[in-house]
Amino acid sequence: MSAAGAETGPAAIGAEPAPLLTVRVERKVYRRPGRRARTEAVEAVRGLAFELHAGEITCLIGPSGAGKTTTLRILLGLDRDFEGSVSPEPSRAGIAMVFQDPRLLPWRTIEQNVRLGLPRARRGRDLDDLFESLGLTSWRAHYPGALSLGMQRRVALARALALEPRILVLDEPFVSLDDAAAASLRALVVGAVGRTGTSVLMVTHNVAEAIEIADRLLLVSPRPAHLLANIPLERLRAERDRAWADTTRRSLAARFPAIVAL
Repeated sequence: MSAAGAETGPAAIGAEPAPLLTVRVERKVYRRPGRRARTEAVEAVRGLAFELHAGEITCLIGPSGAGKTTTLRILLGLDRDFEGSVSPEPSRAGIAMVFQDPRLLPWRTIEQNVRLGLPRARRGRDLDDLFESLGLTSWRAHYPGALSLGMQRRVALARALALEPRILVLDEPFVSLDDAAAASLRALVVGAVGRTGTSVLMVTHNVAEAIEIADRLLLVSPRPAHLLANIPLERLRAERDRAWADTTRRSLAARFPAIVAL
């Protein structure tokens, strides 16, 4: 079966190492004011479960409003009002987050922004290799206002990687960037995974970029979010040419037209 058509079933015993993180959201409900009743229940997630493994890039794809941000908040430990479990406890899972907005302090230099994200006891650690790997060495003493959005997102990535996380969570990290800047940032993420073995969970609406860099696609339904498919992309990234990517996308669009557009 081709990568585009393969879906995971129950894993054979010993087929995969133990996951770094297991997320099982049986149900997540929000309550908001309603006209006919005191509150109106909005079910955001129902029966969504997945695992993250070391050295693997996993892309979470679903329509707007499907519950992807809610799922991120749960696995980050920011929302504990749900039915289900996250294992291990988010505070002990070694998770670092990169948001769409770089969230840099404009009155601090690039290096200061990165170091301030570290625990106080580790702020003096050697970051030369990290800055070099992300192409930021010559920018260390500059302020965020001197950088393009693409470069600011590199700094946000550096701040997360400086923590040496086991799991790196990215929320639409390449949105609104031009093609060259997005391609450069994607390459940096892939390179970081290769160097460190970090697990990456990336939320994206861009199926093409997911097919380019992901090891696994998680396709999520419209609200209430549940997992439609867990699809491994088994072809090596270096061998994913345009023809293969187009074929893979067409196959996904045929099977999941509400999620993947041609």
